[in-house]
This record gives sequence, structure tokens and C-alpha cells, in this order.
Amino acid sequence: MGLRKKGHREAEVSTDSLSDIMFFLMLFFLILSTMVSPNAIKINLPNSKSNRPIENDKKPVHLAITKERKYFVDAKEVDFANLETVLSEKIAGRTEPAVVLHIDKDLVYQDFIDVMQIGDRLKCKMICATAPSNGNNK
Repeated sequence: MGLRKKGHREAEVSTDSLSDIMFFLMLFFLILSTMVSPNAIKINLPNSKSNRPIENDKKPVHLAITKERKYFVDAKEVDFANLETVLSEKIAGRTEPAVVLHIDKDLVYQDFIDVMQIGDRLKCKMICATAPSNGNNK
């Protein structure tokens, strides 16, 4: 009577391709997350009417810089050498001075930095104005 024990085999799961699958899933989610834009959310904002006018010391100063590097403070042309002086006169006495920058998109980044440094020396809030997006990324 030849009673022999049969060869006992242990169950195993092959995980060789698991790292490949995880890599492809990670790649898929990375690509997908870069395609999703937070600006794509469409919301209807409520309308409001101002009950009281904005106080004069809280109105921002508007600084426009054209493609030809001409500087305009509240629609009056100013030389760059006098820009800091004119801005300091405009924001003098304001509780929270703010300057809205309207900079042409074709200017170099250094022009933007030069104006931001003036705002830093004057200790005023600098706000960069942008055109509303119409869905086209140019």
C-alpha cells in the first residue's frame, strides 16, 4: 500500500505587473489633473448696487503702462523717473493705499518688477489688472 503524501503546493499571487498598473494609473491621473482647469467652473454671480459711494481715500490709484513704456497715473502721463514721487503724492493720507496696474501684455517681466519695487518702497498694495478670459488661451 503505497500511501505517499502528495506534493503540497502553496498558493501565490503574482504581483510582477502590479507596479506597471500603478504607474499607468498615476500617469493617467496626473495628465487628467493638468487638463482640469479651476476657471472652467461657471457660476452666476449676484448683482448688487452700491448704496454709498466709495470714500475718496479708499479708491485705488490706476497706473497704466503702454507697449511703448509710457506711464499714466490716473490718465495723466508721467516719466518713469518721476513715477515714485507722483504715486507717493497720490497715496498720501490714505488708510489702505492701493495701486491697480494696467500693464500691456507685450512688456518684459522686468518692467513689471520695476513698478512692483516702487510699490514695495511706498508700502502700498499693488494689484495687477487682467482682461477677462473668453475661454481662449492665447
